[in-house]
Amino acid sequence: AEPAPQSASDPNYSGCVPVASDVDCQGGSGDGPAYVTGPIRVIGTDVYRLDHDKDGFACE
Repeated sequence: AEPAPQSASDPNYSGCVPVASDVDCQGGSGDGPAYVTGPIRVIGTDVYRLDHDKDGFACE
């Protein structure tokens, strides 16, 4: 069997943060359309503004 296709991940984050028009933290007040469960390390630019306290970790 072939492995399931993987969706594109944003290279600004370690772990898989989807590439979408907007990504929000699961369980937060954001309206998506995509959601991610953290914590996730920000390794580039926090393009989705998931790291609210700017400590390098998003959705904690």
